[in-house]
Parts: sequence; structure tokens; C-alpha cells
Amino acid sequence: MSSSARTTHFQRGSHSYVESEFHVRYAETDNMGIVHHSTYLVYFEEGRSQYMREAGSDYAHVEESGFQLPVTEAHVRFSGSLRYGQKVRVRTWIAESLSRRLTFAYEITAGDDPDEVLVTGFTRHVWTDSAGKVTRLPGIWQSHFRTRAG
Repeated sequence: MSSSARTTHFQRGSHSYVESEFHVRYAETDNMGIVHHSTYLVYFEEGRSQYMREAGSDYAHVEESGFQLPVTEAHVRFSGSLRYGQKVRVRTWIAESLSRRLTFAYEITAGDDPDEVLVTGFTRHVWTDSAGKVTRLPGIWQSHFRTRAG
């Protein structure tokens, strides 16, 4: 997202997660300075991308190996909002890893209050080959995309 983005890796309960932190940019807000609801999907993507990098790869390498992970479902639940200039914290973890489907879960908090969860959600993905045909989790990616339990 920006050159000042920060990432850390944590263990909480039954899952390991990656926490990404960056500032809300003006372009991500409405005319009241509040983050537009559609922007949270972009924040989910940033969290997911950082999770993949922390796992030892990135999405470009998935595609280079002949596979894709298109989003098949997205869910966002709002209980608060962020404003321009605030720090965003995105916690990302793998909630489910099945033979053909992968689900990432997310929590978003403000950097000044990491305990108050403002937005939660998930994105569900399906493994496909480069032609778009659904396939099983490729063996070369199994260690990167299995559920990381405590």
C-alpha cells in the first residue's frame, strides 16, 4: 500500500495471523473523510497479499506456476469505520484450506486502538489452472496455504 507499511506475525488462539499496518489515504475516503465501504475489500487484498509474502511467496509466483486463486465469495461486516489519516491494522489468517477452496479471514482495527475490531470478513477462493478450470490445491503450494494452527 505504501512505503511506510509494517507487517508482523502473531499467534492467537488456534490460528497464526499476519498483521499489516498502513495509513488511510485520502483517495480511499468519501467527502466526509470516512473510508468508503468498498475500500475494505482492497484492505483485505493487502492483508492477503502480505500473508502470502510472509508465508514465503506471493501471488505472482502462484500465477507463474500455472495456477490462480480467483475470489468466489466475499463477506464484509461493519461495526465501525476508519477516517482519513488513521492507521489501519489488517489481521489476516487462513480460516479454511480444503482440497479446492481456500478461505482467508480478516479483522480491521484502527492503529490507535488495536483491540476494537471495526470490520470483519472473509474472502473465499478456488484453485484453478491457468485456463480457469477448477483444480486441487497444487502440491507445490500445500505448505504455504494450509491452516496454520497453534
